[in-house]
Amino acid sequence: MTLYDRAKKVIPGGVNSPVRAFRAVGGSPLFISRAEGSKIYDIDNNEYIDYVCSWGPIILGHNHSEVAKSITDIIHNGLSFGAPTESEVLMAELITGIVPNVDMVRLVNSGTEAVMSAIRLARGYTKKEKIVKFEGCYHGHGDSMLVKAGSGALTLSAPDSLGVTDGTAKDTLVAVYNDIESVERLFFENKDKIAGVIIEPVAANMGVVPPKEGFLTELRELCDKNNALLIFDEVITGFRLCLGGAQEFYSVDADIVTFGKVIGAGMPVGAYGGRREIMEQISPLGGVYQAGTLSGNPIAMTAGFTQLKILSENKEIYGKINALAKKLEEGFKRIGEELEFPMWVNRAGSLVSVFFTKEKVENFEKAKTSDTKLYAKYFNHMLKKGIYLAPSQFEAMFVSYSHTEEDIYNTLDAAKKVLDALKEQK
Repeated sequence: MTLYDRAKKVIPGGVNSPVRAFRAVGGSPLFISRAEGSKIYDIDNNEYIDYVCSWGPIILGHNHSEVAKSITDIIHNGLSFGAPTESEVLMAELITGIVPNVDMVRLVNSGTEAVMSAIRLARGYTKKEKIVKFEGCYHGHGDSMLVKAGSGALTLSAPDSLGVTDGTAKDTLVAVYNDIESVERLFFENKDKIAGVIIEPVAANMGVVPPKEGFLTELRELCDKNNALLIFDEVITGFRLCLGGAQEFYSVDADIVTFGKVIGAGMPVGAYGGRREIMEQISPLGGVYQAGTLSGNPIAMTAGFTQLKILSENKEIYGKINALAKKLEEGFKRIGEELEFPMWVNRAGSLVSVFFTKEKVENFEKAKTSDTKLYAKYFNHMLKKGIYLAPSQFEAMFVSYSHTEEDIYNTLDAAKKVLDALKEQK
């Protein structure tokens, strides 16, 4: 009996997060035993170049020596206390010192929790009920955000979820990503009822879809005009596009920003922050309640603080990872042109996606034109060649500081051979 067979007996689907089940690509999921740098190793000790990077937060590379040492140095003090510690103050000071327009931050336990709390805060601050989100953007598995969602929900052909009530869903309005007119219509139809607009500033859960030039600026202006808050979900883009995240990268201010596992260097953690007058509405200062026993736990705080400190003191890291991602982008485009293969490649910073479609992918509808069956074949052939990609067409490739020029060359070499073979089969 395989480990996966054992898992399916005691865990729904054999996995603890749906996309890991490989249902979108076929076959059985890899069970990982260890990782180092840009490589992961399964339980049979097979080596893979990793472009999942724990879905983004592994910016420095797996098992980075300084991050690992920081954990082993502090873990003997205890795992969590349910009480304040110095490490959470250090983390909050670091985030507010780095991220534009964040005067205060509340630490939580996941990106989902950060988004749930940010939405409650926006409603409490504005005294309005409705929230605008964008079709195909994923903001965690909170009830109000599982409406036209992306990521694993899209992968499993269920962008909505059973168990989400009509009453919850009615306060979530859905716009089209990169289409400012669709947002304007929602504000017109729901005058003085919209508390805020939440967006992945770079959509990264329908595959990577960057914002059109001016789109985020127009969104900022529209929120100001209608007295609504702009929420940037930076669970993926935060500290990855650049040190200050999407706000710095695109020179657009958000009112509230959410973060996830990136501030824990991959450990389970999240945060949301914003302007002081907004954040002071949170209990115990204000009437917006949110709590968590493990919030700000010292192990995750120490790991995350160490990674963010390294990034803040070595900004050239972003130059390297973005340059490597650009080589991937250009290489995939070159392969597509040489083989006359139906491919569209998007990149934002160190995030890359290859879509198997001839369409220019700039929103959810265009992303859905991708040939997911072809992607499944591509994924499995690449896996056999030692390249670990997301087991879904609708996710990103992540490049870390530990990836090398050789990794990129080997990846593109494998991709060309695989796509050439797939072309012959068509």
